[in-house]
Amino acid sequence: MKQRFSSLDVKVISHELSNSLVTLRLANIYDLSTRIFLLKFAKPDHREQLLVDSGFRCHLTDFARATAAAPSPFVARLRKFLRTRRVTKVEQIGTDRVIEIQFSEGLYRLFLEFYAGGNVVLTDSDLTILALLRTVAEGAEHEQYKLGLKYDLSLRQNYGGVPPLTKERVRDGLQKAIQKQEAEAQKPGKKIKRKGGDALRKALAVTTTEFPPILLDHALHVTGYDREAQPEQVVASGELLNKLVESLQEAQNVVQEITSAATARGYILAKPGKSSAHQDANGLVNSDAGLLYDDFHPFKPAQLASDPSITFLEHEGFNKTCDEFFSSLEGQKLESRLQEREDNAKRKIEQARQEQAKRIDGLQHVQELNVRKAQAIEANVERVEEAVAAVNGLIAQGMDWMDIGRLIENEQSRHNAVAEMIKLPLKLYENTVTLLLSEYAGLEEDYDDMADETESEESEDEADTQAPRHTSKPEEKRLAVDVDLALSPWSNARQYYDQKRTAAEKQERTAQASQKALKSTEQKVMADLKKGLKQEKDVLRPVRKQMYFEKFNYFISSDGYLVLAGRDAQQNEMLYRRYLKKGDVYIHADLHGAASVIVKNDPQTPEAPIPPSTLGQAGNLAVCTSTAWDSKAVMSAWWVGSEQVSKTAPTGEYLTTGGFVIRGKKNYLPPAQLLLGFAVLFRISEESKARHLKHRLRDADDGEALGGRKQGEAEAEHAQDVGDGDDDDDDEFPDADKAVAIDEDEDDDFPDAHQDFDDAGDDDADGGDEDDAESEINEQVEGQAAAQPSANGGVGSNKDPARDQESRTASAKPKATPQIRGKRGKAKKAAQKYAEQDEEDRELAMKLLGSRAAAEKREAEAALKASKTESTEEARARRRAQHEKAQKEGLEAEEIRRLNLEEGVEAVDDEEAAHLTQLDSLVGTPLPGDEILEAIPVCAPWAALGKYKYKVKMQPGQQKKGKAVREILGKWVKDASDGKKIDQQSQDSERIWPREAELIKGLKEAEVVGVIPVKTVRVMMSGGAGAGGDKGKKGGAGAKSGGRGKGSKKAR
Repeated sequence: MKQRFSSLDVKVISHELSNSLVTLRLANIYDLSTRIFLLKFAKPDHREQLLVDSGFRCHLTDFARATAAAPSPFVARLRKFLRTRRVTKVEQIGTDRVIEIQFSEGLYRLFLEFYAGGNVVLTDSDLTILALLRTVAEGAEHEQYKLGLKYDLSLRQNYGGVPPLTKERVRDGLQKAIQKQEAEAQKPGKKIKRKGGDALRKALAVTTTEFPPILLDHALHVTGYDREAQPEQVVASGELLNKLVESLQEAQNVVQEITSAATARGYILAKPGKSSAHQDANGLVNSDAGLLYDDFHPFKPAQLASDPSITFLEHEGFNKTCDEFFSSLEGQKLESRLQEREDNAKRKIEQARQEQAKRIDGLQHVQELNVRKAQAIEANVERVEEAVAAVNGLIAQGMDWMDIGRLIENEQSRHNAVAEMIKLPLKLYENTVTLLLSEYAGLEEDYDDMADETESEESEDEADTQAPRHTSKPEEKRLAVDVDLALSPWSNARQYYDQKRTAAEKQERTAQASQKALKSTEQKVMADLKKGLKQEKDVLRPVRKQMYFEKFNYFISSDGYLVLAGRDAQQNEMLYRRYLKKGDVYIHADLHGAASVIVKNDPQTPEAPIPPSTLGQAGNLAVCTSTAWDSKAVMSAWWVGSEQVSKTAPTGEYLTTGGFVIRGKKNYLPPAQLLLGFAVLFRISEESKARHLKHRLRDADDGEALGGRKQGEAEAEHAQDVGDGDDDDDDEFPDADKAVAIDEDEDDDFPDAHQDFDDAGDDDADGGDEDDAESEINEQVEGQAAAQPSANGGVGSNKDPARDQESRTASAKPKATPQIRGKRGKAKKAAQKYAEQDEEDRELAMKLLGSRAAAEKREAEAALKASKTESTEEARARRRAQHEKAQKEGLEAEEIRRLNLEEGVEAVDDEEAAHLTQLDSLVGTPLPGDEILEAIPVCAPWAALGKYKYKVKMQPGQQKKGKAVREILGKWVKDASDGKKIDQQSQDSERIWPREAELIKGLKEAEVVGVIPVKTVRVMMSGGAGAGGDKGKKGGAGAKSGGRGKGSKKAR
């Protein structure tokens, strides 16, 4: 089975990675094991995962894998240098099995080695090693790897370029290979046996290192070249040599054909196997039914095409081929480990059950044996009395116990009937003897044998041969019974009946105790199994491709409308720039931290009004994301049309990122309910959508109805520094830094916006305060009624005092400073006193007195102050020019946006249009017969979750949302593991379906916790830790007495 990349595999993978990873930034690096790493690359709306197995493989993967809790020192060092860096180049080093990934135009270079033990080496632009996976000591065939040393690329295979494929190169290479083979043959030792055609294949592998052996076999097979030819024959024959060069050119053509396209077609070679694994409904990746993966190549080997035992599985893209091949093997190993743990747990439980059953069987056997012994005594009362009397008589005579034993033994040899009943040795120290008694069936056989012996006329020899048979037969069937010499036979029988009764009582107690012991053992074993399964890695599952609106806080209202809310100021800006279209509604609340919410209208009917229920639900989300959630204050939100929202501030004002101006009347909503719900959305297949007619949005097959991209929108985003665009700088993400720098500079020149900027930095929701403040600005400009007071006090209140202060400062400059009394007379006297001194004498006198130094110092300080003032004025002028330019661009973009809205031109990109049509496939409660594809966690106002199957109510509380998510998922997973609550037929909508259980078990806490838009909650879940017993199982009926039991009937 193939485990390691060949040079051709490395070439093809590097070619595909160059097309996939260039221009992406490295988001993070994770440990999967000591030698397997996961590199995540991303840019807006595009993410890739690169799996690197040092020394073996590297490819893009579509499957989620469990990462280490903390990074290793090597990964931490890689993160230090490479995080946020942009990939600028991916290539193979020569024809060697080394891939180079360049970051930031070669500022950092990451080398992945796939030969020998493998290595991962990070260098700077001068190839100085900054980090490496393993240190390598200097050897005969490799250089030394150590921090601070140079990484030598000249030692790599064909680093300077692949030499041309000529006849002379092939001949020289074959001659060197022949000489090497002869030298090895002359060495003493075991002679190496080679297969037919192996010599030429080995020689070519050394001669043309750019072609792997499997490709050489393919080329020789296609051209019909004789593989049995020896290298000596090829060198000696010009015809064979020419034909061999043609075969190598065919291999070269195959390589060029593979790398000519952006992605190469891959082939997996599978063989039939005993155990089969397949890709089932659980999303597990395995081999096709009845096949085991054995090999993979970027081309179809012609020499193996005719082999009936090999099945070729074709995949589009060599990365997908490698991902399918290795992920299948990895998934099988994970499944086998998990299955082994489960089998061990079942084995322990079965052993405990068998042990308990063995104890009970032993007690039953004791009861049966005691009954048989008692019955045997009752059947042989006279014989027992004779034996007991005989032994007691000997004891009464004072005979020694050893002599009694020898006497009984002698009597047995004489076939004394009483002596033959006694089994030696005697137990006189216990005052008991062991008697061999026949049971009822044995007595009848004895009587028959005695009759046969009386009527027998057999000879003495025959009697002698049959005597042992008659003496041994009763002994085999007789029962050994201990008899107390001090008791009568009936008393001995009664003792055995008492022992039977005691054993029966003990059996009953043991059965009761065994049930408790079994239950305790099962709980302990299952707890150990659960702990062990947590230590194991999760079964591989495909990474779900998120829809565009999942990066926001979102939900689908009860009327089927998509509602989006920004998580921070950048997302608020993105919602306005990219997703607020004609007919949409903007919703906000005059509260600190309230999110900007938009309701997407049907793009085909933008003039249709939004239902009040949807507006109310969106308003609830806006209020719940504000400080009203923590203070439990019931407040109201308001809504306006998309045409009333603008980024154009009045002259002299400044809008920060995520801030907007509202023009016109606000429509206030009823007081919002502080109730959120955590639920699960299911995505169903296209075939199943026809069963769900509740959704309002229809499929939009005509792209013209959605319109093209709005002109000038990208320029406006760049002018406002939204942060969602790509930048060409490779070193950092400079977008946000530039925006902050401009804001800070502009605050000096525009003090009226300074308060807004400070508040925006302290706002958890990033954008709530700005909206309130800018609303007040608009109302002052438009002359509307006074607005609700904002959290930061409003921008308008700061504007007039600042301007008054500036006017006062400007008017104070031209006023003359009044003269001090008496100073004029003193100056006149000084002029008369020093009238005879000229300028030189005055300067000399000042230097002698030390007064000139102080004057020079004052002059220097004045000059420095003047230069600083001048530079400050220049900086202010520069910032003012930048602000005016950005404001001009923003005004132009706003004008274009306004004209587009008036003319009905919509800017909906292809991704948004595709996802709008997918809303019909998102349902809260699947119907029987639906094909469920994915489970998507969602957090929404409780009123929007009326028809959801899995939902939990949340109120303001003190429990952190991470712990709340853990509690909710734990309850659902527990219910999904209970066979009594699962409907295997997937028909009862009130019970858990197997596919739903699989998807819910696949939800990860780290991925789900970000869905909840608040920090602390109080979970209202039936049957959970916060529920009032079972009172919450009837849709909230009777839950008031429990206090916390208002969970839904469908909350699992």
